[in-house]
Amino acid sequence: MSKVPVRVDGRELTLSNLDKVLYPEYGFTKAEVIDYYTRIAPVLLPHLAGRPLTVKRFPDGVDGMSFFEKNAPEHTPGWVRRARLPVPGSTKDRETIDFAVVEDLPTLVYYANLAALELHVPQWRVDDEGRALPPDTLVFDLDPGPPATIVECCAVALMLREVLAAEGLTARPKTSGSKGMQLYAAWDCREEPSAYARRLAQLLAKEHPDQVVSVMTKKLRTGKVFIDWSQNNPAKTTVAPYSLRARARPTVSTPLLWEEVEGCEAPDDLVFTSSEVLARVNEHGDLFSRA
Repeated sequence: MSKVPVRVDGRELTLSNLDKVLYPEYGFTKAEVIDYYTRIAPVLLPHLAGRPLTVKRFPDGVDGMSFFEKNAPEHTPGWVRRARLPVPGSTKDRETIDFAVVEDLPTLVYYANLAALELHVPQWRVDDEGRALPPDTLVFDLDPGPPATIVECCAVALMLREVLAAEGLTARPKTSGSKGMQLYAAWDCREEPSAYARRLAQLLAKEHPDQVVSVMTKKLRTGKVFIDWSQNNPAKTTVAPYSLRARARPTVSTPLLWEEVEGCEAPDDLVFTSSEVLARVNEHGDLFSRA
């Protein structure tokens, strides 16, 4: 195993297997994953700050075995921030988990070196003492049921934007980096977020039954867009803005301009790889900070 010692913002790290190809179809290596996360860090880190991290690791690349990891590994450096939080109903019978909280470049590079391709976070943060705060973000996950695609998701996103605007909330769109998209809005805790999101999803499903479904039943979702309101459950996480996804290509969960949502005509219109996202940020800055 090849190892390379590096110094990142004053922290000592050892990077390994930099030439390992993690996206075989694209020839994208671990070194390129680390490079992407290093370059995107200025806009990514604010969306991870304070949020307990769940990663999806692909030690043998996107075609190999993968696993979700919430608990910070035993070998995690002592300088990585952790938050010990209760996890009722844990599948591993644990009462608490020591989550990592990614707030600096060394921690981000550390996880990229673990082949943690996907970064997932909840809709709430922890305070300086590591205690959970009330949710600050509302999210709607728009999941197309084949043959529907992200094109149909865009139509539903525009409907949802209007409903949220009428409620005094400003929606921000992003791709999932996979087949769907998400809408986010800053949340003021006016009520329990899952109940609120469910009510809006049910409203749109009632008004547009040929396009929208608000229940998870697979057989009801064919050709429609499922508005997954349950992502607002405090135990759930959503892929972070600017996170890579484990697809054939190194696609990214990418913040969008509303003009792009309005003009989407084909699924490939809203597929962005790591290099394209870096170019977008260079042009537009962080679209998710404009709300």
